[in-house]
Amino acid sequence: MICHSPIDGAPIGEVAETTPREIAAAVRRASEEALFWRLIPAPERGGLVRRIADVVRARKSDLASVITLEVGKTSSEAEGEVQEWIDICEFAVGLSRQLHGLTIASERPSHRMMEQWHPLGPVGIITAFNFPMAVWAWNAMLAIVCGDSILWKPSEKAALCAQAAHAVLQEAGAQEGLSSLIQGGREAGMQLAESPDIPLISATGSVAMGKQVAQIVGKRLGRSLLELGGNNAAILAPSADLKLALPAIVFSAVGTAGQRCTTLRRLIVHESILPEVTERLREVYARLPIGDPRQPGVLVGPLIDEQAWSNMQAALARAKAAAGGVISGGERVTEGVPAGGFYVRPAIVTVPGNLDIVCEETFAPILYVMGYREIGEAIALQNGVRQGLSSAIFSNDVRESELFLSPAGSDCGIANVNIGTSGAEIGGAFGGEKETGGGRESGSDAWKSYMRRTTNTINYGSDLPLAQGVRFEI
Repeated sequence: MICHSPIDGAPIGEVAETTPREIAAAVRRASEEALFWRLIPAPERGGLVRRIADVVRARKSDLASVITLEVGKTSSEAEGEVQEWIDICEFAVGLSRQLHGLTIASERPSHRMMEQWHPLGPVGIITAFNFPMAVWAWNAMLAIVCGDSILWKPSEKAALCAQAAHAVLQEAGAQEGLSSLIQGGREAGMQLAESPDIPLISATGSVAMGKQVAQIVGKRLGRSLLELGGNNAAILAPSADLKLALPAIVFSAVGTAGQRCTTLRRLIVHESILPEVTERLREVYARLPIGDPRQPGVLVGPLIDEQAWSNMQAALARAKAAAGGVISGGERVTEGVPAGGFYVRPAIVTVPGNLDIVCEETFAPILYVMGYREIGEAIALQNGVRQGLSSAIFSNDVRESELFLSPAGSDCGIANVNIGTSGAEIGGAFGGEKETGGGRESGSDAWKSYMRRTTNTINYGSDLPLAQGVRFEI
């Protein structure tokens, strides 16, 4: 499998695809290792994650360089992704001493009821190209401290990033079988999803991919943790601080060349400030530094490949045909950038509302701008798509902000006030609703996804009273 850089399209390496027989053998090894690893005390499992973090810190610059080379992130964003891996390691190490259950009041005398959380077993992880290390780390570092083994099928567009990350675990001393790397395309991921020996499949990617995984895993009554599409919106209220809002909007809309699941794709602006906001955005977009992501000062690197460019152009054509007007951008950039890469100027498109194309997620830097009159209308526009990942409101009106965060507000898994839709911290659970899949990764209590719950009742008395007052005399 030949790997290419989106910077200039040049080949940068080659990895061997994992054969179906090798995948089956990896699943067997992971199952065997899980039987051993589950008996290691959780704080000791956390010790391995601590060593992983130490290696990542020492290799941070090199790991970030691999991300930039293979997926085209700017150096700053790539280093931020590696830092995210370090952060989730620190979270997981602390968690290793806090995996806890509950003591529950029993209705029966001399009885104690409790809940425990036990390791689940082998966990399959399928990841996308845009966060080739961080999203895997969200899953893998938690799974390891929870007592699970892991099998990782990365995007074939980020195979070298996966090799580098997997090498870190080996350097930190991870036992063979605790972490397995599966290189390949769709078929490799589906083989993991079909395996009855993998109780959990965590998959990040498109809605179409997630539906396939969910059906396959559900057919065998396994668990799936899905992080799928996002069609994220921000509401810009008349009371908003534009000096604060505009940089947040631009970063959310064009960071990673619009190739984040949390990318801002819809901007819903109060009609009283709509002309000013669109003009100011147009001015900012016109001077965005676009080019080789390895160069200082560049903010927008390349799209991942030609298909991403074609998808962007098709979306813009549909938007124009449906009464949308391109205000700025959308064209390919060829001057001052490496030849062979697909560089674009991020686009701003005015639309009257949630057109059909607006309701679809195009993985490219297109920002659809629409107006609203009342906050209820804005929230309805925000919620009026099938995806439900990230959302934001920029407002200094506490009533609007609290409404946005209330049950009658945003229907997304992430709802922010006066910050953008991108750049989540690892301390909070990450994920969304509707076609985003409903999964939660990273912080908060997301660790429970990688464990199984058991309810225990202990009778420390000499009688045998039954629950609900049932009498059964023999």
